[in-house]
Amino acid sequence: MQRQARLLAITEYLRARKTGVTAAQLAERFGVTLRTIYRDLDTLRDAQLPLLAEQGRGGGYALDKHYALPPVNLSPREAAVLCAIGTHALEMRLVPLPEAMHRALDKVRGALSASAQRELLTLIKQLQFVGVPAHGASKAVTRAIEEAWFTQRPLELEYRTGGEELTRRVVRIESIVMERTLTLINCVDEGLQAKRQFRLDRIESATPR
Repeated sequence: MQRQARLLAITEYLRARKTGVTAAQLAERFGVTLRTIYRDLDTLRDAQLPLLAEQGRGGGYALDKHYALPPVNLSPREAAVLCAIGTHALEMRLVPLPEAMHRALDKVRGALSASAQRELLTLIKQLQFVGVPAHGASKAVTRAIEEAWFTQRPLELEYRTGGEELTRRVVRIESIVMERTLTLINCVDEGLQAKRQFRLDRIESATPR
């Protein structure tokens, strides 16, 4: 079976199940090695598939059954307003983890007709953004934090302290606090088993585990 076909088959297999399935069971089901299955699962996660990993007896990999919403009928004006407000929120950094918002706005724009898209662009150009906070983070960092937060996975950080020391931490995100100029990530440091707060703009790199 070609890899693209196997990825689709794995997705449909997980969608049809009511319980989790282990990587070993998937490897046996599709006739590949464990290493290949883990690569396939990583690819599905990268494609934004809501893949959950449940620990313990009876656990395994499963799809979030509520990841897709039913169709919503928006008028062009309603869609334009949502896109304008969403774009404004992104520009003002009111959304600390922007990848999901970008994807949602792309889907709304894609559903608009050509004339509605022109109207949307005109509307957005009439907005001016003033006072954008100076402290942000790279797309790679915010994407990794978003992934770890929504999937509740540990996150490996390279963090620069106020004393300019580069440290490495493994944390679990508990909450995110947005201030006027800073975004603060409240975590449990798995090494210290203590609650810690990190400034988003001081995170040099981040990788979900």
